[in-house]
This record gives sequence, C-alpha cells and structure tokens, in this order.
Amino acid sequence: MDFHRWTMNHSRYLIFLFSLCSVLGCLAKDPTPFARAIQEEVDRQEIVGGIAAVGDANGVIEMVMAGHADREHNRWMAEDDLFWIASMTKPVTACAIMKLQEQGKLQVNDSVAKYLPEFAMLKDAAGKPSSITIGQCLSHCSGLSEVPRDQEITMNSLEQLTKCVAGLPLIYAPGSQWRYCQSGINTAARVVEAVSGTSFENFLQQHFFDPLEMKNTSFYPTADQVRRLATSYGRQQDKWQVAPLRFLAGKSLMDRNRYPRGNGGLFSTAKDYGNFAQMLLGKGEWHGKRVISEDSVKQMTQVQTGDLKTGFTPGNGWGWGVCVVREPQGVSASLSAGSYGHGGVYGTQCWIDPVRGKYFLFMVQRADFSNSDGSGSRQRLQEKALAAPNP
Repeated sequence: MDFHRWTMNHSRYLIFLFSLCSVLGCLAKDPTPFARAIQEEVDRQEIVGGIAAVGDANGVIEMVMAGHADREHNRWMAEDDLFWIASMTKPVTACAIMKLQEQGKLQVNDSVAKYLPEFAMLKDAAGKPSSITIGQCLSHCSGLSEVPRDQEITMNSLEQLTKCVAGLPLIYAPGSQWRYCQSGINTAARVVEAVSGTSFENFLQQHFFDPLEMKNTSFYPTADQVRRLATSYGRQQDKWQVAPLRFLAGKSLMDRNRYPRGNGGLFSTAKDYGNFAQMLLGKGEWHGKRVISEDSVKQMTQVQTGDLKTGFTPGNGWGWGVCVVREPQGVSASLSAGSYGHGGVYGTQCWIDPVRGKYFLFMVQRADFSNSDGSGSRQRLQEKALAAPNP
C-alpha cells in the first residue's frame, strides 16, 4: 500500500472514530439532580454506596445508585444488590395483621391473650394483671419489656420469644405512652402464626412476596442472594470499617436456626421493596392485583397514637407499623402531611407521600448513623426525589 492510500484510509478511520464519539456524546445525558445527589453523599463520605429510587403507584420513575457495595473487593453498587432492611420489616408485619383482619380471623384491637394464652398471665410492674391489644403492639404503646440481649439471641422461634416476653412485667400502663418496642412487633408476628396456622415467613410469602413478585425478599437469603449482599460499614478514625449485622450474633445469613424477626429481620432489594411501596401507594392494589383492602391501608396509615409524643423525629404520630407525618419539619419537611413509612437502623428508608402520589426509597448499609431517621443523607436525597416533576 502506498503512503497516499494509507493516509486516506487512516484518515477515514479517525473520522469514523471522532464521529462515533460525537454521536455517543450526544446520546449521553448529564446526570439528573437525583443522581448527582447520591454521588455527593458518597463524595462527602456519608455512605460507601447506595441506591435511591422515586416512583408512583405504576412503577419506578427514577432509580439511581453510586459507590461500592463492597469496597474490599471493588464491587460497585448494582440494581439487584441485597440489603438488610431492618425495621422496614415492621410495615410488612402490620400488613399481615390487616390481612387476617380482612379474612375475619381477628380484629386489630383484640386482646393478644385471645390468641396467645401465655399473655393471660401478663402483669404490670406492681404485679397486677394487665392486658394489651394487637394494635398497641403495632403502634408501640403496649408497655411490653424487651427480652435481655443475651437471652434473645439464643431463641430460634417466635413462640419461644413471646413466651419469654409474656413473663416479663410491663414497664408502663398500655396505651399511656409511646415507646419504640421490638417485643411488641414480634408479638404481632407470633399472632399471625397462631391465627393462620402457618409460619410467619410462609404467610408473608403466600400473601405478599409472591403476589408482589418480591423474589429477593426473605428472612433467610439463599447463597446467590448472599453473594449480592451490600456490605455494612461504619466510620472509625475517619476510615470505613466493615460492620457486622447486629442481629445475627455470628450466625450465617442462611442459618434458619433463628426466628423470623417481624421487627426487623428481612433482606430485600430496591426493586422488591419498591413493589411493596407501590402497592401501599395504590391503596392495596398492585398491577391490577388486590393484595390488601383499601380500608386496611387507610387504617394502617392513620395516626393511632392520639396526642402521644412519638419519636424519632418531631412532628410525627404512629399508625399500625408505620410512622405518620403530622406536621412536616426537619428531615420530613419535603413530605406532605399524611405521608407515612419506616426506616431501618442501617439507614434504609421508605416514605410514601399520598398527596404527591410518590414514594421515596433509600437503600444503604451504614451501621453508625447517630440517628438514622434524622440523617442528612436521607433528607437531601428525598428532597431531590420528591421535588422532581413526573416525566
């Protein structure tokens, strides 16, 4: 090949490359404010990585992610990564109770002792007989004591746990205070087992996870799901350190020799929990399927705690298994009054805003937020998500 012909062919090749780069550059879009927001949380060392999504009753409007799922193995965050959602399990437990109420098998304001005989012997701090309702368990107004940690981690069934709970004295008169209570939610989960005649995890699978196509939501992840688990981190001396999942007490994620924690034992993905949020936003319906009744969603998401002061951030009340925003302020300032949802101790959060018709979902695994419900990361992301117009 002579020099002139080589020069022409080479030039054509370069022109093709430049043209291709130009086309790809035109196709590429600048990151949205939402996408930039989650990257900024990684950049400011608030999180190692995470996924955030905003959607409506019909599906996801925008899902963004940034950072690592596993820094040590250089694994970047992916859409199907699994997270320990911790107390975001509580609304699912409440839905199970509402489903049984719809079936005529219980009433949410029934006495727990009607279904769990051991609670007929429940006593207050003075030794006097007392009674609690299922609703008080779901709204953190039961007065139940927590099982000491060293005992609780040895238990492998909800039945074993609640028999222990029933033997402990109440710490206040039921209904007189609001105090976040893991024992109460787990007692409600045990009621589901006693009334339905099946295990708690099987009940959730049949009535929620299967209909909502939540294929990656479980108390006991499979080996494949464990490989996709986002690693939990905390900051020590300005460096990220791997943090264990607190409730496992050294057990494997796949070890079934532990009880299905209705208070906070589920693992899930952004897609799966988004389906659950869409169902609630759709007043109990998802893609044409009726999962729970509209009345059940209404009951769950109304304030059931009266004028009691509730935590963990100001301006809230409590429904059945969910926090309800009464007066938006601080971290909830971008939400409408009547918004509801729940967070998890490692920073996960789902808010549902029925006025805007949107949900906001944040999946992250940081073990040492000083107050995960009031974290700046959560506030900044939800402000960007909920302010954006629908496409």
